[in-house]
Amino acid sequence: MMNTPWFTVQRMDEYTFAISEYGHWEKVHSFLLLGRQKAALIDTGLGIANIRDVTSKLTTLPVSVLTTHVHTDHIGGHGLFSDIHVHEGDSNWLIHGIQGLLIERIRADLVRDLSLPLPPGFDVSAYTPYCGKPAGLLCDGQIIDLGGRKLEVFHTPGHSPGHVCFFEEASGYLFTGDLLYDETPVYAFYPSTSPSDLVRSWQRIAEIPGVTRIYGSHNTLGLDPELLGEVQRAVKVLREKNLVSFGTGIHYFNGFSVRF
Repeated sequence: MMNTPWFTVQRMDEYTFAISEYGHWEKVHSFLLLGRQKAALIDTGLGIANIRDVTSKLTTLPVSVLTTHVHTDHIGGHGLFSDIHVHEGDSNWLIHGIQGLLIERIRADLVRDLSLPLPPGFDVSAYTPYCGKPAGLLCDGQIIDLGGRKLEVFHTPGHSPGHVCFFEEASGYLFTGDLLYDETPVYAFYPSTSPSDLVRSWQRIAEIPGVTRIYGSHNTLGLDPELLGEVQRAVKVLREKNLVSFGTGIHYFNGFSVRF
């Protein structure tokens, strides 16, 4: 484990690292995966500290940013990289900004309930979410080859229209972004979210064979694959009880919850 004043870096295996921001109430995780020819950085965190300073200490490989979805806590460091990829469903937000969220709300959420001091020089009043044109678009079923290491893209809308998960068959690692994590509710009540899409996406990832570890983008780092069985049960319960719609509240299951 390598610590900086803001980031905690944990080695998941010889070629995979979690870069975590535990000082923020959302406990955000980004993930660096090293191949032989290039590296993939799944999301870039909050943008409070310079995540590229961390990745440059971990690898000299060219880094491609793979975006699970375009919310501010996942694209904060995008401006530090040039090779950025996103699903078409979220590309308009990446280029023009997230619709429906005021900058005052974004800035307030960025610095509330901190357990670590902000890095020197960070000015929340000047913080503006990244906007820019992606280098490439991700699509469902796409295989990303890092050189001796491959990731499959799963389009999993619900939390956002262009939300994606990444699965590495060789290791069994499933990176679920904001589709699935523990401790705090998975959210599907922001603008442009969809409870029905989210539940369908849950069903889809629950059927992926060979998952050995689930890596969500918040809270506990690494969840047991048995959780996917509970996801299947959650899908069944929510549908049978007609709860898959906005305004039905928070629904609790064994190991996770969801807010519609």
